[in-house]
This record gives sequence, structure tokens and C-alpha cells, in this order.
Amino acid sequence: MVKNIINIVTIIIGSIIIGCAMNLFLVPHHLLSGGISGLALIAGYFTPFSVSAVYFALNLPLLVAGWFLVGRRFIIFSMTSVSTVTLAVQFIPVKMIASDPLLSALYAGILIGLGAGFSFKAGGSSGGFDILGAIISRYRDIPIGNIIIALNAVVVLAIGYIRNDWNIALASAVCIYVTGKVLNFIHTEHEKVTVYIVTQRIPEMTDALFKLHMRGITRIDASGAYSGEERDMLMTVVTRYELVEVKNTIIKTDPAAFVNISQTLEVLGNFRKRIA
Repeated sequence: MVKNIINIVTIIIGSIIIGCAMNLFLVPHHLLSGGISGLALIAGYFTPFSVSAVYFALNLPLLVAGWFLVGRRFIIFSMTSVSTVTLAVQFIPVKMIASDPLLSALYAGILIGLGAGFSFKAGGSSGGFDILGAIISRYRDIPIGNIIIALNAVVVLAIGYIRNDWNIALASAVCIYVTGKVLNFIHTEHEKVTVYIVTQRIPEMTDALFKLHMRGITRIDASGAYSGEERDMLMTVVTRYELVEVKNTIIKTDPAAFVNISQTLEVLGNFRKRIA
């Protein structure tokens, strides 16, 4: 319960950061952030509808699809983010912080990447194309930030074509690129490590790890070279984001366990992504 409260607070903070980035850096220069928020900004610039209302309406079908394809916990947290961003964009006043559009695009990209990264770290997303990126990333081993960059390219082309102003389009592209890079830096779920565990509590350790994450675990017969004592060793591959929970579980289950953690460059075969 406490962990869920912390996650929700983290998502709300990240969503407020996204709202600040939109109203303080993007909207004053008619820049875009990409994704659903970018489409909402286009609608706000060229129609009488508010950015917040369009943002919420466009996210609804993706949230419904994500409910069935990604997981209920992920979507509930994403709903929290979408609702908070909607309220933040509605009530945070639009004010120009930087007069240079390129500088505004840079800082907006950093803030949106931070906000979205906080949401992903907490187990949710900022909605929109983040949900599509999460779906693809769970079934294909591709960094989620790169997926979002690719999905957002069409939004940049749209603003350049509609306004016939490619300076705005290119500045928006800078924002989207920086957002993706910051998100990749924070959300490290595509990076993997191999964990070797030597323990005398094999059944308890196996059960604890299976409850923690949906990964395969290999049991290997081993013996000490000096003592000659027979022992079993467990091997599993996890994401770097999951590593902290794995280490805490190992220490809690067997404080005397010997653990070796090594960087994994690539995984071939069935590496099952965790579904919330």
C-alpha cells in the first residue's frame, strides 16, 4: 500500500512537470512535444478546443486498449498521469519563460522526458504514444525512448506542413529527440544483467524470485573448488530496473547467499517481459 502511494505521488509530480513544460515552454512559441500531447497542441493552436480537453479525449481509446494489452496496474497509473496532465495544462498559466524557441524546445524536452520517466519508473506512463511504446517494448527488445521518437516523427511533419514553417517543426523535433534521450536515461528497462546466486536455500529463493518477477530461472549444479561442498546455483536474467528489487529479495531470503551480477549485452530466445 505504501509503495503504491509513493508511486502515485511520483506520477503526479512527473505529470505536473509535463504540464509546466507545455504551458511555459511549448505553447508560448507554438511548439510541439510530439505524440498525443503534440496532436492536442495542434488542435489547441488551430481549433477553438482547449489543449487539455483534446489531450484527455485522445488518450481515452489508448487507455482502453492498454487495459487489455499492457496490464491493469500500468493503465490505472497511466490514467492518473493523464488526468493530472489534463488538470495541469488547464490551470497552469501560459507564460513565456525563454524568448528563444530553440532554447525553449530544449528545456521542454528535458522536463517532459523527466516527467514521463518518473511515470514509467513508478509503473505507469504519461499516456498517448507512451502506451504504444510500452506495448511494443514489452514484445520487442527496443529502447522505449527510441520507439516514441519514431512515433512522434509524423507529428513534426504535420506541424511543418500545416504552418508551412519548418523552423517551428525543427525546433519541435529537438524537443522530441531530447525527450526520448532523457526518457531512455531514466527508464532503463531495456538494459539487462545476469544474476548468479549461490545459496543453500534453493526452494525458498526460487519461490521468492518467481513471486517477484515473471522470468525464467535456471538451476545449475555446482561445488566449491576449495571445500568440495556440493551446492546449487541459480541463474536469471533481469532488467537493470528490476535489479534493486531482485537484490533486496535475495538478501531477505538468504543473507549469506553469494551473488554475482554481470552486464548482459544481448539475450536470444524467450526473455519474457514483465506485465503489470
